[in-house]
Amino acid sequence: MFLVASNREILKGILTGNDRQEVTVDGDRTVGGRDHQPPVTTTAAATTKMAIPRLSLLPNNEHNSDNYEDLELEFSSSVLRSLERYLPPEILTANREEKAKFMSDILHKYISREECAKAIRFKNYREWIMSNYQPRFRELYKLDPESLLLPCFRKAVRENTEESFRRIMFEPFPGVYVFKMFQPDFFQKLLVEVENMRKWLHEAKLMIRKPNNKSKYGVVLDDFGMDIMLKPLVEDFIFPICKVFFPQVCGTMFDTQHGFVIENCEDRDAELGFHVENSDITLNVCLSKQSEGGEILFTGTRCNKHLKAGPKPEEIFEYCHEPGQAILHLGCHSHGAKAAITSCSRANMILWCINSLFREMQTYDNEFRDWCGQCAREKKEKKSQSLASKRKVKKRKKDMILLKFIRCFV
Repeated sequence: MFLVASNREILKGILTGNDRQEVTVDGDRTVGGRDHQPPVTTTAAATTKMAIPRLSLLPNNEHNSDNYEDLELEFSSSVLRSLERYLPPEILTANREEKAKFMSDILHKYISREECAKAIRFKNYREWIMSNYQPRFRELYKLDPESLLLPCFRKAVRENTEESFRRIMFEPFPGVYVFKMFQPDFFQKLLVEVENMRKWLHEAKLMIRKPNNKSKYGVVLDDFGMDIMLKPLVEDFIFPICKVFFPQVCGTMFDTQHGFVIENCEDRDAELGFHVENSDITLNVCLSKQSEGGEILFTGTRCNKHLKAGPKPEEIFEYCHEPGQAILHLGCHSHGAKAAITSCSRANMILWCINSLFREMQTYDNEFRDWCGQCAREKKEKKSQSLASKRKVKKRKKDMILLKFIRCFV
């Protein structure tokens, strides 16, 4: 269960809800009152009344959230890390276990037990795979920059400037960046590893978790423990690039990544068609491609409000994605594969980078979003209408002054 996708909805309900309530606290520090048995007052432990600390409406962006992966909890670490930024000061300074309990108690008001049970089953599924699966290429499960990444790419990231990044990439269309980052042997190794994963799951009679609701043959790399390699790849190499070219989305750091491999051909998955992705930034690496066709067609950036808005001619851009190339773009940049004249097969590694804070702040942003093509057009139209209205008023005033002047001589 990819719980991060619902962080924004969860936090919206929590932050806009009335979480301050009167409760009684028993002598053993357990909470009584609402939905609990009334506390029994004894001489040893008298009950008092207090208010549960209220969550902050704005996040503490300077706070570095704890990691909760190693704790036995019903909620994912990413959800807790996102919510932690909203904790009141008196809770924010508590130890990790106390914070986890406080946040879990709040989340239980907004997330059903069924959803929690599903998340636990998924966690057990991953743990069983990681403890039993034998990788074909163990070097893929730990990030060794020198063996996995090209020297020119590492140098550009080390210099960490727009100039250094532009030396290794090109921008064929605004907001679409193309470059090479992996060593040549990485692609074949990953394809063999993915096929080994499929074979092992089939022999173990386990269902493959789908990367999306239309994929049957895709494999989620995180489920096999490859997130140990992908996480530092995102933090140390992808994030610095995004910070330069997509600063409005990045924040201080991506808090989640979701990596998977998809294969599109006649006997595998069909193309998805035009879509936006459940990510803030997407890295799309072409692992292999056979035959001509299947170009990627970009059709403009869209916010949730304008997902169904059709593209304008100036937003349409076609690009031929070649093996070895990585494409970096906004997750909300609508795109799809152009239909091939002949049969075409391709395999891609997709890496979704997610900034929960950016998603949360969109909930409170009622202004036009500059990164959405339709919002930008509406903003421009609104500005034009406003200027036209002001010109009309100004002209009317001039006409009235001129009319008064003429009447003085009549």
